[in-house]
Amino acid sequence: MWEAVFADVGVALIAILNTKDTEIDKIARKMDEQILLNKLAFRGIKPTAIRILILHEMLFSNEALSLTDLESRLDTVDRSTIFRTVTLFLSHHLVHGVDDGSGALKYAVCDNSCNCSVEDLHTHFYCEACHKTFCLKQIHVPVVALPPGFVLQGVNYVLKGLCDECSQNSTIDGRVPSLNCK
Repeated sequence: MWEAVFADVGVALIAILNTKDTEIDKIARKMDEQILLNKLAFRGIKPTAIRILILHEMLFSNEALSLTDLESRLDTVDRSTIFRTVTLFLSHHLVHGVDDGSGALKYAVCDNSCNCSVEDLHTHFYCEACHKTFCLKQIHVPVVALPPGFVLQGVNYVLKGLCDECSQNSTIDGRVPSLNCK
């Protein structure tokens, strides 16, 4: 008898939790949408469905993305539309480009306080195993004194090695991690 009661309570709890999750998901999606719209408006970019879609993919990714990455994640959007949108984002300082040495420029969303000036630049980390590039926003690019007459217009500061996940997956018996993890 108790098994039947617990089973019914379990079904009811699951239904309640699913209902709350659905409501929470709706609220979260609405908040995400508002964040995206605010970011576009802050940079003076008119929101369109494609721009919101591309910005969403870039903002909620935990690594910088190349055009090829965006193409594979957004397979319903054509290459030229992605390129034009990312170019627009770059020109309005909504995203910044990262040359991590992989041969493909990667892009990451800027903070609202960023103007993509030298003072705003931060360090990037390129994982040689999984080939992902991460923004290390808490580590600013070191200031370098230049000779008289030199004018600094940009800095590309990329550290290379193994990311946290790959270094944990690759360490076996205290040996040096290999670059074979995926």
